[in-house]
Order: sequence, then structure tokens, then C-alpha cells
Amino acid sequence: MMLIENAFSASTCGLRRQQLMEMAGEDALLILPAAPERVRSRDTYFTYRQDSDFWYLTGFEEPQSVLVLAPGRKHGEALLFCRERNPEREGWDGPRLGPEGAVQALGLDDAWDIEDIDDILPGLIEGRSRIWYHFGHDTDFDIRLIGWVNQVRSKIRLGASAPHEFLELGYLLDEMRLIKSADELALMQRAADISVLAHEAAMRAARPGIHEYQLQAELERVFRMHDACPAYGSIVGAGDNACVLHYHANRAQAQAGDLVLIDAGAEYRGYAADITRTFPVSGRFTQAQRALHELVGRAQAAALACALPGKPWNGIHDAAVEVLTDGLLSLGLLKGGLQENIESGAYQRFYRHKTGHWLGLDVHDVGDYRVDGQSRLLEPGMVLTIEPGLYVSADDTTVEEKWRGIGIRTEDDVVITATGHRVMTDALARSADEIEALMAE
Repeated sequence: MMLIENAFSASTCGLRRQQLMEMAGEDALLILPAAPERVRSRDTYFTYRQDSDFWYLTGFEEPQSVLVLAPGRKHGEALLFCRERNPEREGWDGPRLGPEGAVQALGLDDAWDIEDIDDILPGLIEGRSRIWYHFGHDTDFDIRLIGWVNQVRSKIRLGASAPHEFLELGYLLDEMRLIKSADELALMQRAADISVLAHEAAMRAARPGIHEYQLQAELERVFRMHDACPAYGSIVGAGDNACVLHYHANRAQAQAGDLVLIDAGAEYRGYAADITRTFPVSGRFTQAQRALHELVGRAQAAALACALPGKPWNGIHDAAVEVLTDGLLSLGLLKGGLQENIESGAYQRFYRHKTGHWLGLDVHDVGDYRVDGQSRLLEPGMVLTIEPGLYVSADDTTVEEKWRGIGIRTEDDVVITATGHRVMTDALARSADEIEALMAE
């Protein structure tokens, strides 16, 4: 798999580590533990998923590991603590690289048994003036780190030098991860392509009487067939459930005339896709459903027109809000003037969320949306979602009955380019006409 080799090769991860150390400075120490394993019930565990930052810097999937970067250290800067080889445990849980294998496979300078971390890490901390670390992500590890630092501080009278500054590692790493390389974009495109196939399969399987969980099963079958997994809990909401933004029960039965909203994306080699489509389970939109669906489509088109390098991030949301509010006024769901409804937030009754978010190793990826108090300007290599929607509560008696219980969202994944943008999920039917044609095949 050349895509994986390029994005997470020893040389690529090594360059990332080197860039990070240069940003941190020679008197710093950077400490990053792997994601902890999580108990699902009693003696069974959730499927392990590596910490995104740890994966980004190592390409190493094993738990019980700690990456330490020591800029300027004469005996090696990129260091790892990991599990030793153990034939007995490997017979139960699968192969391990072990410290020696990790050095060779991951391009590290040195590695030790994780069981020796209490003896070795305080010596690496000593003499460093500051530590970069994700405080608050793992309380148990926070306590251990404080203990190691206090161990060094206890020797100050003997001439030891302890760190006097603790800094948030995300301040450096988030900015690195926000701009995707060509190899990362290739993996993200693969995740998007798999997700498109999955949504198409679900649309084709839809029929009155089908349960939400059956459509979820169809989606996730396609993910697994292509060596991917869900990037987040798949949302499949039929009828009124489409108005619940983070609906997760996925147990209801779709009735004739219902819309089905599916918000689901594949994760491929750690990178997420995030797509939402809303379609009629019977294959044809009603007049009211089509009117709102087309309004959401116009809002998305207006937002997409603002997804350009040098343009502010919040311009995307502002454009969508203006189109949605104007359309709601035209359809009679809002009363009054356009600016009045925008400034008062009256539109939020039907549109409660923002129009997008960063996308990458996390489905809600890292990166600031504001810089120095101002909306961030878009740059080539940024990947984001654009996802306007409308949600009319089923019990909203202030609107005509034909609108009630309609929930619609259209979401696509977009990469900013040097000259504009590219919609990574463009292959999936989007308009009402395109969706009806797909479902009629």
C-alpha cells in the first residue's frame, strides 16, 4: 500500500518529529503517550485506536507506548518506550515490534521497555527547562509525569536542574496537522471514495419499512469491505429523527414518505471522511421536502463559493446563514426582514449548528478557527466540511403541517487548493434530482 508507506513511512514521520523539535527548542522535552486501552465490559476492551498525534509522529499502532523527543540530545533525540517482545502474550494478542524492532521500523534513535520508564524518564527530564505535553488528556499519565518531575526537583540541592515551564503540545502540533501533505490528502481521498460507495449502497437499499440499523449495516459493510472502519458513530435518522443532530439510536423503522438523513464517514489509515445526505425512503421527495432540500443545496453552494485561499473561515458560515434565512422568509417559516432575522439569531430555530469543521486524523480535527481574535484565513492544504442544514421540529405548531418533522443536511469534504477548492466527495449524488435518479437505478 504505497499511500500508507508514503504518509507514515519512517522518513516522513522522522521529518515531522524534526520539525516539531525545531519549533520546541533545544532546551525542551516533548512527551506523548499512546492512547490508553479502554475496557468495554469486565475483561473485554474496545477496539484499540491509536492517539492521532502519536500516530502522526510515529505510525506506531501499539498501546502502552510513550514517545519522547529530546532536541539536541547527543545520544539520540527520538526515543520510545514500548512493550518488550513476549511470545506468550503475542500468541493471545498478536505480534509486537519490541524496542529493537521499533527502532528499525520507525526510524527512531533508541527505544526501551515500557516497564523501565520510571527509571529512565526522570533522567531525560533532568536538565530540560520546559516540557511540552497534553495535560488533561490522560489523568493517570498526568499524575505519573508530575511524579517524575517532582523526583527531579527533589535533587535540586544536589545540583539537578528541573523544568520550570509546562506548555501545551497542541499549540505546536495542531498547526502542523492542520495543513495536509499530498500523501495525507491521498489517504483522505481514499476515505472519501469509500464513504461515497457506502452512501450509494445505503440509498439503493432504502425502502419503506426498512430499519435505521439495517441502513447502518449496509454502510458499515461497505466500509469494512474496503479495509476501512467508521470514523465516528454512524447517524441514520428516519422521519422526525433526522431533526436530532447527534441521533445515535438507529433503531426506528422508516415509513413511506419519510426522509432519511445519513451522516457517516469511513476512516482509512486514521484519516476520516464525513458525509451527510438526506433522501426520501420511497425514492421521491414531496414538494415540501424538495423545497427545503433545494434551499439547503443553495446554501451549500454559497458556502462553497467562499472556500477559497485567503478568505476568512467564518465567511463560509455567514454565506450559508444568509441564503438559508432568505429562503426561510420566502417559504413563510420566518417573518420580518433578512438582516433582522440574522442579527437576532431567529434563523437558529431551524439551523442550530455551524456550517463546517476541520477534518483529518480526527473527524473534528485540530486547528484554531480564530487567530489573534480574527477569523482564520483559509490556506491551501486545509480540509474542512461544508454542511448546512434545516430542521423543523415535528411538534412546531407555528409552521404549516407540511414542514413539520423535516430534517435535512447536506455535507461534503472540501480541500482548499492554491487556486480555489476541490470537493473530495463530489462523486456522491447531491441535488434532489441526482438523488432520485440514483435511487431509481
